[in-house]
Amino acid sequence: MIVTGGSRGIGLAIATALAEAGYRVHVIARTQTEQLEAAAAQAAGSGRGALLFQSFDLTKTAELGGLVKGLRKEHGHIYGLVNNAGLGTPGMLVMTREPDIQRLLQLNVTVPLLMAKHVLQSMMVQRQGRIVNIASIVAFTGYSGLSAYAASKAAMLGFTRSLAREVGQLGVTVNAVAPGFMETEMTKAMNEEQREQIQRRAALKRLAEPQDVAAAVTFLMGEGARNVTGAVLTVDAGNTA
Repeated sequence: MIVTGGSRGIGLAIATALAEAGYRVHVIARTQTEQLEAAAAQAAGSGRGALLFQSFDLTKTAELGGLVKGLRKEHGHIYGLVNNAGLGTPGMLVMTREPDIQRLLQLNVTVPLLMAKHVLQSMMVQRQGRIVNIASIVAFTGYSGLSAYAASKAAMLGFTRSLAREVGQLGVTVNAVAPGFMETEMTKAMNEEQREQIQRRAALKRLAEPQDVAAAVTFLMGEGARNVTGAVLTVDAGNTA
C-alpha cells in the first residue's frame, strides 16, 4: 500500500487508518514528521499493520518509476495506491506566478497519473488492486482564490472515472474521495468568519475531520467496496448537499 503525502494532515490520517486496518503502508513524503514517527511506533506496537516512511521528492517525476519498482522489488506486490499529495496554495489567479501554477499542476495532476501508471503494472499482473485519488469539493463547487487548485482537482475526477473503465476488467478499482473544508494546513489562510460561514452552510452544521476522509479511503480499499469503482465519495458534513 502506498500513500503519497502521508506525513501530516489528511494523508497521515489516511495512512494511520490503513495501518490500523492491517495494511502495510509505505508513506512517501519529503521529510518525516514527529506525528508520523509516533504513528509508526504505535502501529509497530499494535501488531496489526505497519507504517514505513519513504523519503522522496515527488516532483522528480522522471524517478517515480524507479521508486515504485524499488518498492515492488523489496516488498512485493502493490495492492493499493492513495494519491493524496498536493498543493493548495491560495491566491487570485491573475496574481499567481506562472511557475507556481506549473508546480501545483505537476504535483496535483501529473504525479498522480504517473504514480497510477507505475503501480498498475503490478496490479495488472495480480489482477487486483485499489487506487484512490484525493480530490476536493471545490472541483464541482468552485471557490474564490482557488482556481488553479480547483482545476487540478476537477482533473482528478475525470481521471478517476476514465481509468476505472480502463482497468476494471483487470480487477482494479479506481475511486476518488472529495473532502470538504476542514482544519488542515490548506485552510489556515482562512479567517474565522470564513470557517464559520462554511460550517453554517453544512447540513450537519460542522466541519468534517481528516479521520472522516481516512474512514472513506479505508472502506474503498476493503472487500466491502469490491463493486465500487469510478465513484466519488464526498466527505464534507453535507456542505454540498
